[in-house]
Amino acid sequence: MDVTRYRPHVIATLALGLPLVGGHLARMAIGISDTVMVGWYGVDALAALVLATSFLFIFMMLGAGYGIGALGLLASAHARGDTTEMRRATRMALWLSTIHAAIIMPALWYSKPILLALGQEQIVAQLSQDYLRIAGWGAGLTLWAMVMNSYLASMERTQVVLWLTVAGLPLNVLLNWMFIFGNLGAPELGVRGAAIASVVTQAVTLLAILCYALWLPQTRPIALLQRFWRPDWPAFRAIFRLGMPVGLTLVAEIGMFVGSNIMMGWFGTVALAAHGIALQLASITFMFQLGMSNAATIRAGQAQGRADIVMMRDAARTVIWISAIFGIMTSALFVIAPEPLVSLYLDPTNPEAAPILSLAVGLMFWAALFQLADALQVQALGLLRGVQDTRVPMWLAGFSYWLIGLPAGYLLAFPGGMGPAGLWAGLLAGLCVAAVLMLRRFYGGLARGDWTPAPAAR
Repeated sequence: MDVTRYRPHVIATLALGLPLVGGHLARMAIGISDTVMVGWYGVDALAALVLATSFLFIFMMLGAGYGIGALGLLASAHARGDTTEMRRATRMALWLSTIHAAIIMPALWYSKPILLALGQEQIVAQLSQDYLRIAGWGAGLTLWAMVMNSYLASMERTQVVLWLTVAGLPLNVLLNWMFIFGNLGAPELGVRGAAIASVVTQAVTLLAILCYALWLPQTRPIALLQRFWRPDWPAFRAIFRLGMPVGLTLVAEIGMFVGSNIMMGWFGTVALAAHGIALQLASITFMFQLGMSNAATIRAGQAQGRADIVMMRDAARTVIWISAIFGIMTSALFVIAPEPLVSLYLDPTNPEAAPILSLAVGLMFWAALFQLADALQVQALGLLRGVQDTRVPMWLAGFSYWLIGLPAGYLLAFPGGMGPAGLWAGLLAGLCVAAVLMLRRFYGGLARGDWTPAPAAR
């Protein structure tokens, strides 16, 4: 391999991807801070927060498709110098995000009957609804922020998004401390206080991102908010066709893991706790892969905008190698030192910790095998989004996760007698199939010339 040939691609990919990785980790840290601080407040409040955020997350990921789906289109338009296309795509992504937030609000407002029907306890369902009735007002703010993140990232302005997200962490912690516990003269609101803190943090972060995006000299010719109220139905339809499959793909993957959580619960609380720890550790390392996937989307979109098949091939190879190397490193860490990692989540003086530790350490082997398969499938998805190919990957994801991953996990865990490890083996099978199918889709299109010059949005 000609190292000098790939050096510019490595530098460009890391310069784009590492701030995006940091942003994803910062958002995860904000969620962890909510969980920890509500956990200090009370057990019922903690259970309600976990349930409510999981409920909200599924709806949010469906709407996130518009911001994520627009990223490749925006990068391609920016590479062509097409400011009109950038304005049209961003505006209609914001429109669709607003509409989505309004549509899901009734389900959040009247979530208690839904949660009771799903078998949740009365007090937990009530507290979850209390949280969601406030947090729901932040749904549109978060979706707008995701669109603006894509808008800025397409112009390689990822560092600012990182720092603004990081700045939101201490603000969220301060507001949690005030409104959950009633400090500094604020009312003691428990789980509702956490919701207020989240909405205020989301509003401040979005305002900062909007101000920066409008102030930036590079973006002023785009005139993003000029006559914002005017509809652009062709662009609206194009973003919907791109974004809805992305949202459904995200929900399909989330659904596979939610299904695994439910089935793991059939083995008891020890298995579920061990599963949660292993999954949390795998999720932390996945933030790197997710950031690199976003960078892959931008780089593929740039290559498509320039109709440069050589750049696309080299950029794809670069991000896949970076992702694979990191995946191998984290796999080695999970195999070599699973016990110290798992122990971070457990109180050694608790007599219930020993069986959880033992099982979680065993599951870390499967988490290690996850690393490479998960890395390859998410990079392939990122590359396909960069060339605005979202519909077929949606079907490939549904097949891999729901017809391979979950059924295989059930068969291996229960009839196959593998227990909790069988569920992870099934999930691994689903991710491996997804990786193969997604990579085949991208490289097949690359070989046929489907991705350059830029095709019409599907």
